[in-house]
Amino acid sequence: MNFRKFMIFLFLSLGLLFLVAFSSLFFGSVDFSYSDFLSIFSQNPTKNAQIVLFLRFPRIISAIGVGGGLAVAGAVLQVILKNPLAEPYILGISSGGTLGALISFWLGLSFAFTQFFSFLGAIIIILLLLLISSQNHLRTPTNFLLFGVMIGAFFGSSILIILLLMKENLQTAIFWLVGTLSFINSEKAYLVMIFSLLLSAIIFLGSFRLNLLASNDEHIRTLGINKNRLENTFIFLATVLVGVLVSVSGVIGFVGMIIPHIVRIFVGYDNRYVIPMSFIWGGILLLIADSFARTIILPSELPVGAITAMIGAPIFIYLLRKNFTLIN
Repeated sequence: MNFRKFMIFLFLSLGLLFLVAFSSLFFGSVDFSYSDFLSIFSQNPTKNAQIVLFLRFPRIISAIGVGGGLAVAGAVLQVILKNPLAEPYILGISSGGTLGALISFWLGLSFAFTQFFSFLGAIIIILLLLLISSQNHLRTPTNFLLFGVMIGAFFGSSILIILLLMKENLQTAIFWLVGTLSFINSEKAYLVMIFSLLLSAIIFLGSFRLNLLASNDEHIRTLGINKNRLENTFIFLATVLVGVLVSVSGVIGFVGMIIPHIVRIFVGYDNRYVIPMSFIWGGILLLIADSFARTIILPSELPVGAITAMIGAPIFIYLLRKNFTLIN
């Protein structure tokens, strides 16, 4: 795709993101009419307008930030591991973050400690992975992926043990395991968006080097680039991004796996295009999923991670049946 076509697709995608975000304002347990929307801009907004402004709008912001960040992290890991199934959760990053969060729930700590423990768990996972695969003969995409799966399985069994021991906060823990945006308040929503945009922008600025990692090792060596160091840098950035997102939303799967593949259908394999478009379309997918999660069983809601799995699995199967080349 040339730059002109990319810019057209970019503006169309941004327009769709805005349209989906605006539509999401009208989904939820509280009725919100167009007149309520107009009252937001008046000096006396209606009660429903205030509820939407201070609760639903921050949730929309958080959906864009979380969905976009997960999609960017997934795109990075798929390039580095050269595996179409690679996503933030298959490496066990989510298992570490979830275990940290559940320990916090089990101990009855505040939500601030839950976020810290969750982020710490995700970082510990990636440090273990980098340590185990530090020797050159072990440093292959397949080995890295297998190490992540095994470490994730170990942490996953620990999660089950803690769930069995928990008496209080069990429902909260289950929602966390499946993924939800209901824990994010207005202040955290804007912080999540800023952090997600910032780290995604840093990854975008290095997208040319990410393209180099998709080429063969001999070509990288001729350019005098330390491949392991470059891979570690991108993996660490993706892990920090996922760690922050998991610490506020729990485990939301399939966004990081599906969205980069869909984006590559339209823009090709150049990561200078894939990274920004993954952020936009990740936000769109999570906005749609969260809108369904808030309305299917009114006045209650479903975990948004369950909806992304229901949407993502059929899409992935469709791509495979069409023999689409997922990784170039």
